[in-house]
Amino acid sequence: MADVHNKTTRSYNMSRIKGKNTKPEMLVRKFLFANGFRYRLNVKTLPGKPDIVLPKYKTVIFVNGCFWHGHNGCKYFVVPKTRTEWWLNKIKETQKRDREAEIQLNVSGWKIITLWTCQLKQNKNNTLYELLITIRS
Repeated sequence: MADVHNKTTRSYNMSRIKGKNTKPEMLVRKFLFANGFRYRLNVKTLPGKPDIVLPKYKTVIFVNGCFWHGHNGCKYFVVPKTRTEWWLNKIKETQKRDREAEIQLNVSGWKIITLWTCQLKQNKNNTLYELLITIRS
């Protein structure tokens, strides 16, 4: 099935999608800061360029979009009806990069926390307090 938008409209729509400073990411950052954590953002020298890095705790946090990272079993991950094969390939490549970065970080001794946007939408308070417990443990 062909795309429902022309090339210019599609290009504009895609350009509006943010890769950093997203609402879920900002929510996590504000929560961490309010609870006394200091962090670095999008550290390019670490595999996968984690969204949040807590050097003191040797912990990285990825705030993943359910669609873009193909969150299995999530109601927010819906396979597009147009260009389905192209989208599935794109999402599979993202998942592959995620796994490779996770392996490299584990080998380097980093603790990895992955938060999904659906967790922050459905159960924000519990998710954030569990995050605190995980970081401190």
